[in-house]
Amino acid sequence: MHIRQLLRRKGGDVATVDAAASVRTALALLTERGIGALVVSADGRRVDGIVSERDVVRALHQRGAGLLADPVSSLMTAQVHTCVPTAGVEELARTMTEHRVRHVPVVEDGALVGIVSIGDVVKARLDELEEERAQLVGYIQTG
Repeated sequence: MHIRQLLRRKGGDVATVDAAASVRTALALLTERGIGALVVSADGRRVDGIVSERDVVRALHQRGAGLLADPVSSLMTAQVHTCVPTAGVEELARTMTEHRVRHVPVVEDGALVGIVSIGDVVKARLDELEEERAQLVGYIQTG
């Protein structure tokens, strides 16, 4: 399965936040949307960075509650691992595991077209395995 197929199932909606927005604003967006990461983008198309719940928790531990008024740029990850829609799910799972990332923006022709979480990858892989199982059962029952 390719990432493009996964995005067709889950949709291409991506929550973004401006780098100048406060960490408090980012937390509100994460909570409101029930998600674990936001793509940092000035225009909603270019990936400037990513900020996750984990980034916020680590920064809170190091810098304290005053962090909430700081800009997202002060804690975002600027070196973002991205993928293209034609990437395979297994390839992306490997990248996520090797680089210890849970969210990967999907970029096509320089524009943000989606985001994939580790949960999306696991679900896609489980769906593939279930489909293979059903095909094998069907083959055995008709053979």
